[in-house]
Amino acid sequence: MKARLERYFKFRELGANWRTEILAGSTTFVTMAYIIFVNPAILHETGMPLAAVIAATCLCAAFGSVLMGVFARYPIALAPGMGLNAYFTYTVVKGMGVPWQTALGAVFLSGVAFLLLTAVGVRRMIVSAIPFELYAAVAVGIGLFIALIGLRNAGIIMASPSTLVTMGNLRNPETLLALAGLLLIASLLARQVRGAILLGMLGTTALGAIFGLVHWQPQPYSFHDITATALHLDIRGALGVGLAEIVFVFLFVDLFDNIGTLVAVGKQARLFDEMHQIPRINRILYADAAATIAGSLAGTSTVTSYIESAAGVVAGGRTGVTAIVTGLLFFVSMFIAPVAGAIPNAATAPALIVVGSLMMAHAAEIPWSDPVVAISAFLIIVTIPLTFSIANGLAIGFTAYALLKIARGEFRSVSWLVYALTILFIARFVYLSV
Repeated sequence: MKARLERYFKFRELGANWRTEILAGSTTFVTMAYIIFVNPAILHETGMPLAAVIAATCLCAAFGSVLMGVFARYPIALAPGMGLNAYFTYTVVKGMGVPWQTALGAVFLSGVAFLLLTAVGVRRMIVSAIPFELYAAVAVGIGLFIALIGLRNAGIIMASPSTLVTMGNLRNPETLLALAGLLLIASLLARQVRGAILLGMLGTTALGAIFGLVHWQPQPYSFHDITATALHLDIRGALGVGLAEIVFVFLFVDLFDNIGTLVAVGKQARLFDEMHQIPRINRILYADAAATIAGSLAGTSTVTSYIESAAGVVAGGRTGVTAIVTGLLFFVSMFIAPVAGAIPNAATAPALIVVGSLMMAHAAEIPWSDPVVAISAFLIIVTIPLTFSIANGLAIGFTAYALLKIARGEFRSVSWLVYALTILFIARFVYLSV
C-alpha cells in the first residue's frame, strides 16, 4: 500500500519522502491557520452565527485541501479567500443590503460557473489571454482593501466628514492593543518565525485578557453548530438579475487569486514543464471549483488556493501529500475551534493589516515603465480600496487597459477575451448609472 501511494504521488520523480511531506503540510497549516479566526470574524459581521462559520471554515478548508492533494496531487492548500470574504461581508451584505443567505447562493452559482467554464476550457483560455501584470495589480488592490478594513477595525483610522478619513483615537485602550498586536506580528515575521500571524493573534489576545480588554463569554460548541448555516443558501434569490454582477465578481476575483497562487507556488516548487505550463492544471481548477461549491453549502464565502502554500513548498513539500496533511489538520481544528471566540477585533485587525502588507509584494511584478500596464494597474490598485469595491477596481482597470492598447495602435495584440470583458464592464457601469 505504501509503495502504491508513493507511485501515485510520484515520490521518486519529485524526490519526496513521507517525513518531509508531513512536515511541509504542517508548516502550511501553521502559516494559514489564522483564517480559522479571521474568516469567522469577518463573516460574523453579516449576522452569520460565529460558531457555525468557524465549523464551516474548518470543514471546507479540510475538504478543499484534501481534494487538491488527492485529485490534483499538488502541494496547494485551500480555504476561504481573504478579500473575497471582505467583499462578501462589506460590499455585498452590508453595502448592498443583500441577505447572507442570498450571498451564499451567489457563491454557489459562481462555483457552478467555475465547473462549467473549466469543463469547456474557458478558464484555461483566460489564464493565457489576460496579462499577468494585471493579476498582480488585483492582488495588490485587494491587499490595500484588506488593510483598510483592518485599520478601521483597529480604530487607527476613522471616517471624517471633511477629509473622508482621519486618524483615530490612539489613546483608546483597544486601539493601543491593536497597535501592540501589529508590532508583535511584524516582529515575529521579521524574525522569520513560522506561524507568526497566528502566534501574534494569540499573543495579542493574551495581552488583552491581562488588561481586561477581552470580553468573551464561552459558549457550548459542537460541530452540530454548522447546521445554523449549512444548506441555508438562497439560490433562487441569487438568480435575480441584480445579483449577476456579484456572481461575476466572485467568479472573476477567485480566478485571479487562483492564477496568482498557481504561478507563485508553481515557480517555487518547480512545477512548470518545459513548455512553461503546469501539468494537470484542469484538475487544480476543478478542485478549486468543487471546494467553492462545498463552502457555499457549508456556510462560508468563496474557497480559493492559498499563497501560504509556498511556505510548505519551502519546507520541502512537493506532492499532494502536503496538501492532504494540511487538510487533515484543518479537520482536527474543528474540535478545538471554540477558542476562536476569544479573539477580539484588536487581535484580528492587525492580522488583516499584515496580510494586506504581504500582498504588496505583487507590485514588484508590474512593469511600471510601460504606461499602458502601469496606468491600468494603478487604477486597479487605487480604486479597489477607495471605492470600497473590488468590482469597481477590476472594471476600471481592465477597461483602461483595453482602451489604452487601442489608443497605442496595438489593438491586435490583445486577446478578444479582454475586449469581451471590457464590453461587459462598460455595460456594468451603464447598468449601475441607470
